[in-house]
Amino acid sequence: MTATTTDLPRPDARVHFGVFYAGVGEGVDWQSPDALDQIEFEAFRRTIRTAERGLFDAFFFGEGLRLREHLGEVIELNVAGRPDSQTHLAALAAITSRIGLVATQNATYHEPYALARRLASLDVLSRGRAAWNIVTTVNSWTGENFRRGGYVDVPHRYAHAEANVELVRALWNSWADIEPSGDRRAAQWAPQVSPVTPAGEFEGVRARHTVPSSPQGHPVLFQAGDSAGGRDLAVRQADVIFSRHSELGAALEFAADIRRRLVAHGRPEDDVKILPGGSIVLGDTPEEAEERFRHGQETAWTDGHVVQFVEHTYGQALPGLDPDGPLPGFDPEAEEISVERGTVGHYRSPKEVVDGWRSLSRERGFSSVRELVRHLNDHRSFVGTPSGIADRLVHAVRSGAFDGLNLGLRHVPGGLDDIVDRLVPELQERGAYPAEYEGNTLREHLGLRAPLGRRVAA
Repeated sequence: MTATTTDLPRPDARVHFGVFYAGVGEGVDWQSPDALDQIEFEAFRRTIRTAERGLFDAFFFGEGLRLREHLGEVIELNVAGRPDSQTHLAALAAITSRIGLVATQNATYHEPYALARRLASLDVLSRGRAAWNIVTTVNSWTGENFRRGGYVDVPHRYAHAEANVELVRALWNSWADIEPSGDRRAAQWAPQVSPVTPAGEFEGVRARHTVPSSPQGHPVLFQAGDSAGGRDLAVRQADVIFSRHSELGAALEFAADIRRRLVAHGRPEDDVKILPGGSIVLGDTPEEAEERFRHGQETAWTDGHVVQFVEHTYGQALPGLDPDGPLPGFDPEAEEISVERGTVGHYRSPKEVVDGWRSLSRERGFSSVRELVRHLNDHRSFVGTPSGIADRLVHAVRSGAFDGLNLGLRHVPGGLDDIVDRLVPELQERGAYPAEYEGNTLREHLGLRAPLGRRVAA
């Protein structure tokens, strides 16, 4: 593949990067002698400083309202400690000046008024760099923290999330045309903010928002969801979609579907940016990069991780499962699956998931569970030389497959050093990456239009 992209649909498009600081540390080599503690502030500080040096658009912080569980027990293979994202991001706002700050916040359990107030406060504090990554909860154990235990099915989960987002946005937009400075001579400080009185699920609320607008209007909205309901929520509400499709063919199909849905909902087809999750492994030669990638897989996917991954879908212990042998010869029994014991598929039954695994193993020639699990979790990796990866990314972005990557880290805090020092210059040479930040807000970095509800009709 060459770097010539003038004949592609978006010949001038640029690559956007975010970095995802995971809440549980999956895929991270925590045993490395250079690794810092999961909740140690120095790890966050060094990571975000490197990302800002590399002109990244955003720093994503994953949220977990409960330690992950498996078969009724805490998953010991995950790192401990799930700090509140907004508390850490507020501290990081003070030591950065340009990079966006994306707080993952759960729309299933957080109340809209509190969400609107906290996120707007971060947005004002950072002078327009905040964002909300909207997620919902697929398991039941998180609900037990809020005395609402029980699995919430996909339609109800997304309906509640949409009502939540609409109320949050209405609260933010209640300050859209208000100048918060007040009138000193008249000793009038508080503006006349109209109350928000929603219908539907939150009928009866009469809320007055307390936080003025930031330079970007209000926080940018990210959304991650791949079901039909998740995609529709994204095109109705989001500015950016955090997707799982980074392979070119699947990414092009996903992007085309999102564009169709945007137009169907009355939005321009380019109104939403798409940032798949992925990782990048660099080497001086393709062979060196592949060796680094292989070592990373071995470190991340131990025997315990592989077995637990399969047990999670089967919903039961599999003490005889050999990671280097085949999948179990029996199917998950649907009546024995519960969300307390295992995680059912978001959109498919456990049997459908396992049938897909078997089909994939036959197609790819996988002889072991370990090979399958590694592929399922690492197929979104970009592995190669800086020049080769730059060519692939530029081609994908200018083809319209996606707008960049939200990068997962294999090493904390040094996982971005190679990317910033070796890959970013290659992208800049191709005219596909900025030489400096060209704006001050996250909305400007991403090239987004004004927030929905604040746009002037043409």
